[in-house]
Amino acid sequence: MIYPPSELVIDPVLIRKYDISGPRYTSYPTADRFVEAFGEATYRYWLSSRNIGGIINPLSLYLHVPFCSNVCFYCACNKQVTRDRSKAVQYVKYLQREVELTADLLDDNREVSQVHWGGGTPTYLSRDDTRSLCKMLAAQFDIAPDCEYSIEVDPREIQPDSMAFLAELGFNRVSLGVQDFDPAVQKAIHRVQPVEMTGRVTEAARTAGFRSINFDLIYGLPKQSLDSFNATLDSVLALDPDRIALYSYAHLPAKFPPQRRIVESELPSAETKLQILILAIGRLTGAGYVYIGMDHFSKPADELAVAQRQGRLHRNFQGYSTRPDSDMLAFGTSAISRVGPSYSQNVREIKEYDAALDADRIPVRAGFVLSKDDLVRRAVIQALLCQFRLSVESIETAYLVNFASYFAGELEDLKALEEEGLVEIQPDWIVVTPKGRLLVRIIGMIFDRYLREGSRWAGYSKVL
Repeated sequence: MIYPPSELVIDPVLIRKYDISGPRYTSYPTADRFVEAFGEATYRYWLSSRNIGGIINPLSLYLHVPFCSNVCFYCACNKQVTRDRSKAVQYVKYLQREVELTADLLDDNREVSQVHWGGGTPTYLSRDDTRSLCKMLAAQFDIAPDCEYSIEVDPREIQPDSMAFLAELGFNRVSLGVQDFDPAVQKAIHRVQPVEMTGRVTEAARTAGFRSINFDLIYGLPKQSLDSFNATLDSVLALDPDRIALYSYAHLPAKFPPQRRIVESELPSAETKLQILILAIGRLTGAGYVYIGMDHFSKPADELAVAQRQGRLHRNFQGYSTRPDSDMLAFGTSAISRVGPSYSQNVREIKEYDAALDADRIPVRAGFVLSKDDLVRRAVIQALLCQFRLSVESIETAYLVNFASYFAGELEDLKALEEEGLVEIQPDWIVVTPKGRLLVRIIGMIFDRYLREGSRWAGYSKVL
């Protein structure tokens, strides 16, 4: 049976049973599998080999800006909190140098279909530096006329005309950090951001012509309750964003030092957190948003929903993406690139990043070259997480395997989930049911060879 992409059934009993830790699969294998033996020379090889065979993937670009003016206690991003703006000026110079070194290794086919600026806080940069980076990218690459050009924005860092300025530079999609509108919650996470402030930025983005506005929300934060988050949802729905990302807060203070400032006794219980999630899903879908998968919702006419209906949706390091599967060139500290069958990640620390570029080295720290088995499994996991269904024939044709024998163990394990009503195993299809969609990460994990072999388990977040 084929179910409508937006159909969703919430079963609290199954959610409690399967709410374990697991990967988000913005890549497969996941970044914790990267090895330091993969160095700059390997990355350079794959960059220079993009045109081998005559088939060249389009390009996506990612720029990581690691600076913030204030620390948000929940944050798990690679960032540097400082009021010294001169550090950002210096960082931009090195960022430009990394782009130049990388672009020198490419042939003339440099069309870019997607650009994303993340952080940290990209709007921490001065307007001169922001404009300079945009001009530099346009000089080094062929930015397609319909390029999706997105940026993450902290409404607290925005001036009245900032959205118009960004639109003039070519940005057409924006993600606003909201998290929660309740004043007590905002104080507990050290991020005070009144509804009116977010509303002004949202309206300014619409006036400037941004074609898609996303709000990031987090459930499970300190002092959240059903009533408080219901009020937050009232405000969110009134502001009417095109997309909403509803993330689960993962409290890992041993791994992320800012989280040590959160009072653990103020965190909602597991049961309250689940009830908040159920409330949010009900209200968002009731308001007409489509459940895209995992933690994403969008309006039916938004590109995300359209891409899912047309079978074009896929995942990369920025989450769900509407653009064709592409080679991603990522710049800045900790940024992760994907070129051909390879992943590579930059060093995390700014001093180490600067030192590598001073020596004219691309600052690669680690990476991974995918085997044929990795490629097959990546395709399977992508299909399940993005389309909620997998064509057996498509995998057999593309990767020259007999699906039933190649994945015999996985299919046997999948039967337990089928008995729970989470998935249907058909002769030619594997279909994630509406009941299984909230738990699709669990289904994807069945096909993760590294987890099946009991390889080291990274500090993954809970599935919900």
